[in-house]
Order: sequence, then structure tokens, then C-alpha cells
Amino acid sequence: MSFLGVMRLPDEFISRMKTQLQTSGVKEEGFWESFDDTPLKGLRLNRAKVSVEDYDKVLNELGESVDKVSWCASGFYTVSEAAGNDPYYHAGVYYPQEPSAMLPAEVMAAKPGDKVLDLCAAPGGKACRLGEDLKGEGLLIANEISENRAKALLRNIERMGISNCVILNETPERLAPRFGGFFDKILVDAPCSGEGMFRRDPAATKSWEKYGPAQCIELQHSIIEAAHLMLKAGGELVYSTCTFCEGEDEIQIAEFIKRHPEYEVIPHPEIEGVAHAGSDSILPGSMRIWPHLTRGDGHFCVHLKKSEDADVMTSELDRIPSFKRKRNDNYGFGKSRDALFDFMGTILKKDAAKAFREDSNNNFVLHSGRVHLLNVEERLFNGLKVVKLGQYPGEIKNTSVERIFIPSHSLALAISYDDIREDSVVSLSRDDERLIRYLKGETIIVDFNEYPDLKKKGTIIIAVGKYPLGFGKITSDGSIKNQYPKAWRLV
Repeated sequence: MSFLGVMRLPDEFISRMKTQLQTSGVKEEGFWESFDDTPLKGLRLNRAKVSVEDYDKVLNELGESVDKVSWCASGFYTVSEAAGNDPYYHAGVYYPQEPSAMLPAEVMAAKPGDKVLDLCAAPGGKACRLGEDLKGEGLLIANEISENRAKALLRNIERMGISNCVILNETPERLAPRFGGFFDKILVDAPCSGEGMFRRDPAATKSWEKYGPAQCIELQHSIIEAAHLMLKAGGELVYSTCTFCEGEDEIQIAEFIKRHPEYEVIPHPEIEGVAHAGSDSILPGSMRIWPHLTRGDGHFCVHLKKSEDADVMTSELDRIPSFKRKRNDNYGFGKSRDALFDFMGTILKKDAAKAFREDSNNNFVLHSGRVHLLNVEERLFNGLKVVKLGQYPGEIKNTSVERIFIPSHSLALAISYDDIREDSVVSLSRDDERLIRYLKGETIIVDFNEYPDLKKKGTIIIAVGKYPLGFGKITSDGSIKNQYPKAWRLV
């Protein structure tokens, strides 16, 4: 280990980077000193919930200035740590994210109706951004090979109100045969040696010395080959890492294109603050964020397009038997669906409830009382480890006289405030102490003089400002029984 400033860096890393900087024409001055700089913090406002017109207002309420990240339309630099007890965080108003990590999903530019795969998705920052861009149309599959990290991914997807997402806990190799030529766009934020994160996590240097880039290169190779099989002709693939190593980045992709000449690089010279590789580089059109040249950690990104006439692998889907959406179980498919729609009618305004019924009527899936809304064939996921099967509105309780719908917490977070009936929402200001009590799972009290239109009995939504937080049950004395999930509560 050697000192170049305060941080100790591996000798092998220093030697390689000196050569890489020289050959790539990137100035060395300031590079080593950047490892001693305070890591930058950022947040991305959730465009599924926050309008562009409200950006300045929300940032002001968070105590942040309007300090934009140039490569992300909804990204901002922050000066404070994201507070775990902030109601805006729990309502999915924003996602704390390192600024450089905002680049890949911005480059991918998912559009409503796309079928998108985030192949290495946890903890979910990029997947949530992709979901925002889809605007509830199309399909997002977010995959994570680690079971524990998939749980964190689930929580973030639900917190941000992404409804058209399936979360899988699979290896890329198991997914490839199922989804041959299926996706319009695939994001591979590949596991890497993490050199760009050295200043954020000094312990990463020890991991680098133990494992090095070599193992990562082999793993990345297998992941991107699986992604290739799942991408349709004319589809787009974004590959990114948080490392400087050319073997994991430019060389990895240059060799991939040699194996698959049907791919070409889509350059993005219009993105401010990002270094773009020229025609004399290993991989022209690829992008890097250098910590000494711009405000971000080390990051690599490249945008690839598959030719329209490329051969694609045949999916095994045709060999998988089709499920019947109407199931002969004890819960009763039709009556259970009606129970969901009846409940939504008690929460949503008339037009919104009608639209929900129309959108959900053919997407309704029932598994032993658990309700899912899925806009693709369920058999796509038969035999795979599914963490989340589309939107999970809640479950059906089957009594001797009726079927009752019990809403999930994620349903509240996926509802637009403007769609909620006036008698079914209690909106509290962000500094109202009752919000913290609600997030702790305690009963809160409201004055009906303050909310004259509020129903005196039944399920309502608690919101911070115009951002839903969760459900509660109101009683005639103004007390609200807390339904905030125990696993999410503040301690």
C-alpha cells in the first residue's frame, strides 16, 4: 500500500492507473487528491410523485439548495444525510443516491410501454428510476441474485410507488432461456472491483487487494452474455460499473462487440459533466465520470444498440403451460376481484375508481387470497424465484358471509394524492409531530373541525402534504388506528 495524499491505496492500483491516465489522455493532476475529498451526497426526486414544478418547493422543505446533477434531470446534490425519520423519505418523495449512480438509468431513457430488465438491481436506485420513466405502462423486471439484497430492493420499489414491477431472485443464466429476445431494454450495472468507491468506503481497498478485478471480469462476462440472449433485435443495453479498470469496462465491452458485431455504441456527447471517449480510444462513445474532473465518484457507462436484423434466441416460454386467471379456490375469483374494486371505490374519487377497475380488470391474479395485478402472462415466471409479482394491492379475507379486501401498505404508496376522495385522506404538514407518531405505529388523533369532510368510520390514507404515507382506520372520536407496517416503523 502506498500513500498519495492521506488515503492508502494498493500499489498495483496506483501503477495501473498511472499508465491508464497517461494512455487515455486524462490529466493525472488532482486524481490522487480526489480520494481524500469528502464523498458527495445526492438525492433523486421521484418523478412518479413529484412534478417538475414542485422540485424547488420540495428541496426547500428538505433544507437543500437547488444544486442540479448535470447528468440527471431529477438529481440534486445534497449537504445533509438522508434522515431515516423524514416523512418525505417514507412517502417515497425522494431516493438518496450517489450522484454518479444516476447516470445509467438516465442514459437508458426507458419509455412507457417498454419491457425493461434491470439485471443486477439491488438496492434499487436505478430500478426505481426506470420504473418512474415507464409511468405505470409496460413492464419492469428487477432481478437480484442475493436474497437479502432482494428484500432491500423490494422495500425501495414499494416505497417509491412503482406498480408495474416484478422482482426476481435469480441468476442471469436461469433467466436467459426463459426471456430469450424478450426485452426492449436491459440495464447491467455489473458487480465490479469498486475502485470508484474507494473514497466512500476505505475498506473497499482491502477487498480489492483480496479479490482484485480478475474475478469481476469473469463474472461480468457471463452476465452480459446472458443479457445479450434476452435482448430483442433493435433493443438497447446499458452497461455500467463504479470502477476505473479498463478490463472491467472498455475492454470488456470492446471484446463483447467483437463476439457480437450486431451491436454498436450509441454516443451521448450531449451529457454535461461526463467524459466521452473519442475515436482513438479503446471504446469510442463510452462515458466516464472522473472524480477530479467533475462532481461525482468514479463511474463507467456505455449505451449499446442491437441491430434490427440480429438473430435472437428462441424463448422457452412456449413450452410452459398457461395458467388460468380464474382459479377454482376457496376465495372465489370474481367475488374477490369485486371486493378489491369495492374497496377502491371507498378510497378513490369516482373517475379514478372507474379507471382503476378498467386497468385492473384483466390483470387480476389471485393466489390463496393474495391479490396481484400483473399486465403480462403469469406463466413467464413459473418456476422462478419471485419476490414481487407485479403490484400487490393486498389480500382477501374470506368470512362466512362475505369476502373482505385488506389493503397492503404498498397500495397506499402507489396511489396518487389527487385521486383520493376528500373524505378518505388526512393530510398533515411535514413538521406535524403526529407524523412521527404515525411512523412509530402509534394511534393518532384528528379534529373533525380540521377535517370536516372526513368520514367517521373506515379506512383512510395518511399523507404528508400531498404524498400518501399509509393507511389507518378512523373512528367516530377522531382516533386513527395505525396500520403502518411493523417492519417499516421508526424505533
